[in-house]
Amino acid sequence: MKTITVYQYDAFSTEPGKGNPAGVVLRSEGLTDSDMKEIAAKAGYNETAFLLDSNQADLRIRFFTPGYETDLCGHATMATIFALASRGALDGKELLTIETKAGILPIKVTWTEDDEWSITMKQATPKFIDFEGSKEELMHLIGLKESDLDPTLPIQYGSTGSWTLLVPVKHLSKFQEMKPDNHRFPEVLKEVPKASVHPFCLETHDPAADMHGRHFSSPYSGTVEDAVTGTASAVMGAYYAKYINPGSSDQDLLVEQGQEIGKDGRVAVHVLKDQRSFDVQITGKAVYVKELQISFPD
Repeated sequence: MKTITVYQYDAFSTEPGKGNPAGVVLRSEGLTDSDMKEIAAKAGYNETAFLLDSNQADLRIRFFTPGYETDLCGHATMATIFALASRGALDGKELLTIETKAGILPIKVTWTEDDEWSITMKQATPKFIDFEGSKEELMHLIGLKESDLDPTLPIQYGSTGSWTLLVPVKHLSKFQEMKPDNHRFPEVLKEVPKASVHPFCLETHDPAADMHGRHFSSPYSGTVEDAVTGTASAVMGAYYAKYINPGSSDQDLLVEQGQEIGKDGRVAVHVLKDQRSFDVQITGKAVYVKELQISFPD
């Protein structure tokens, strides 16, 4: 048996136990795909990031849920870069690039005035696909009724590296009532069967926040709910700029998530719109929590 260290960092928070926990493996060279899958499954985080060398960027990161590999994960990226920065492994470098299966993306690392690391991550170009399925069945999947939808906004799949279905809900109070039936998602999400489901609304707990969300995982991922989701917050920002405030070409938004499950977190989203597309960046922080020793077959 081999043993490897998985470090837990909670992203989009500076308080352990809040935000979104991610596993980080800092020494991944020599691990096979099956090794990474097994390590991620045993670690049990929604995503575990594996740091690798790259011949195209400053570093390479692969992301695994307990069930499969995903192209990009915002909170696990934040966790990995924070781990490197806080350990002095970036040699003071503030600008770097990461190679992911969603493309090569720039990262900015800043030491903030409150003596914390802040990490800004560019997302892949946003993509949208219309949801053509039954609204009634969709809302039943998360324990709500079709009448709970915000009729002024469209239901759309969105991706800035990972596909999720954005579901506009009228009232914040309904988020406490949500009970996802994850295993039935592919039956209703026929356009993108492996997508997650991300209900959101414009009512928020924090007056400074612009949007509130929850994130229910694809059944293929092996998890049920993601506490604070970077890629989904990014695509929410693009959605906001496209449908809610289309008149502005440069927007800074704050997304809150995790309150219903005791994991209160924040994602800052910057959206720059041109005539053809959106440039989206997310900014967040992270905090070290603990380390695990994971054994797997030699």
